[in-house]
Amino acid sequence: MKNRKYGKSVGEILKIKNDFFTKNEAMLEMSHRQADALLRQPKRRECKICHTPIPGDVLYESQRMRYYLCPTCGHVNSEYEDTDDFAEAVYITDSYENNYSEDDKAKYAARRDTIYIPKAQFLLDSLAEDNVGKDEIRLLDDGAGSGYFVSALHRLGVDNARGIEISEAQVRFANAMNTEEILTQADPGKITSIIRETDCNVVTFIGVLEHIINLDEILDAVKENRNIRYIYFSVPMFSMSCVFEAAHQNCYNRHAGGTHTHLFQDSSIAYMAERIGFEELTSWKFGSDVMDLYRMICVCLEQNGNPAMKDYFSERFLPMLDELQMTIDRHEFASEIHSILKRSRL
Repeated sequence: MKNRKYGKSVGEILKIKNDFFTKNEAMLEMSHRQADALLRQPKRRECKICHTPIPGDVLYESQRMRYYLCPTCGHVNSEYEDTDDFAEAVYITDSYENNYSEDDKAKYAARRDTIYIPKAQFLLDSLAEDNVGKDEIRLLDDGAGSGYFVSALHRLGVDNARGIEISEAQVRFANAMNTEEILTQADPGKITSIIRETDCNVVTFIGVLEHIINLDEILDAVKENRNIRYIYFSVPMFSMSCVFEAAHQNCYNRHAGGTHTHLFQDSSIAYMAERIGFEELTSWKFGSDVMDLYRMICVCLEQNGNPAMKDYFSERFLPMLDELQMTIDRHEFASEIHSILKRSRL
């Protein structure tokens, strides 16, 4: 497709995501608790993106959760609604932030440089192609987590970048790791107003939109604030990983399930962009689908008492991992997209 790039090596990611391999049972238990919380919520009656009534036909089921395909925008919705009670259970009670924080500056820098520098560089390159230089960027990162993306931007020379995050613990952690105040804590009820009133011309949502309960309000705030010329987001896509997860029920579901109660497709992203008066400037599609398959096979071989076969399989499979993933990426069935939208209606 036009203005799209594909692929990203997963070699270094394997080192960082090692817990997914070695702690499958603990991760699976956490996922079960999150599923328990979601199953207590009201059933979802309409699509998260376009509000079309949820159809009766189930697309697929995985780890007790049914998923439905929206006939209007193609969004994939879980059977149950994400609510404030659900967010309280999975993000606070389950100490969600602990899954994303590193305990020292060396590990923090390694995670930032491996995962977030390429994403920040993608944004800068894309804006440069649209004649926007670093010194013109005023950026607000919503749901900034532990500040990795803002830290990456600062490292690449974007001085006017800051982030907001609801977790006081993550804000403290981010500022300590960077020895400067790169994030500020924001009350959940004030985030919509912050976005509506910001003077920033770029607003970013890295792994955030899929977690926002009041998504319409946030998108309307972006639409109404004419200072915002670009939005950059990454979201989980309905992808090959969903197939692998549905086929391996004794393995941790990294992609669907847990805190991901709905999944995007190109069509639902296009619907969302059109609704708020934006259009795709450029996108980068890559995934961890083949890494998920590799992990699940390794976990299953261990569970079945075949560690020697796991080692043999790993030796043969790892050299082809990036090549296999690139095929999935180019066929538009990858687990993740990074997309930059530009305001089309001024």
